[in-house]
Amino acid sequence: MNRLGVHALTRRFGGLVANDSISFDVPVEGISAVIGPNGAGKTTLFSMISGFLEPSEGRVVFEGEDVTGVAPERIAARGLVRTFQLAQLFQNLTVLENVKVGRHIRTKAGLWAALARPAWARREEAETERRARELIAFVGLGDQADARAAALPYGQQRLLEIARALAAEPKLLLLDEPAAGLNHDETERLSGIIRRIAAQGTTVLLIEHDMKLVMNTADRIVVLNFGRKIAEGTPTEVQGNPQVIEAYLGGVETPHV
Repeated sequence: MNRLGVHALTRRFGGLVANDSISFDVPVEGISAVIGPNGAGKTTLFSMISGFLEPSEGRVVFEGEDVTGVAPERIAARGLVRTFQLAQLFQNLTVLENVKVGRHIRTKAGLWAALARPAWARREEAETERRARELIAFVGLGDQADARAAALPYGQQRLLEIARALAAEPKLLLLDEPAAGLNHDETERLSGIIRRIAAQGTTVLLIEHDMKLVMNTADRIVVLNFGRKIAEGTPTEVQGNPQVIEAYLGGVETPHV
């Protein structure tokens, strides 16, 4: 069973074809990755899947429903949530407040409830804080809950963005370059977090340049080059694919990762 279906997605910017008829499926279980050299069209693809960019052609099917061209907030409410290549946090809010903001699409309280504070709204607020603290601990930031987001090192900001995305209770989590700017130890920690997210039932689709992270974390990989899909398969299959070797290394033998 598939969580996501990408069907002949194409995006043109004038005469430039950023994505050219890309198709693949993302199964419900496990971790999938999209890789490719710089300029391969990975982020454009993510933007179309998540509703931030409308395709020129093709369809995006999420849990059997066509969501092509649907507004990103509506797609997120259905359970397809993404992070971004550059961390996009509320820098002046605390770690806890950032994660609580991420949960707003799962809450009912509006302005009236915030002012009147009926019993149901107080219960909802307490549950939001409980869940936010749980997610902060999940990504290893439990002792930073009251720190300002701006005060966190960049690697911890990336983890905070993942916690905030998880607060929206995604069925499918899109991670755009989650290891960007992370050192070796932080990347190892991130790999474990991604695997735990998938083990808890959330489908993960990630874009990543760190090949060691991808090969050690993903169950299946889609490879793009110049806006086209050139390979798809397990990490072992992709590593040995001649087109992938050519795209990354100009035809020399692929290194062991």
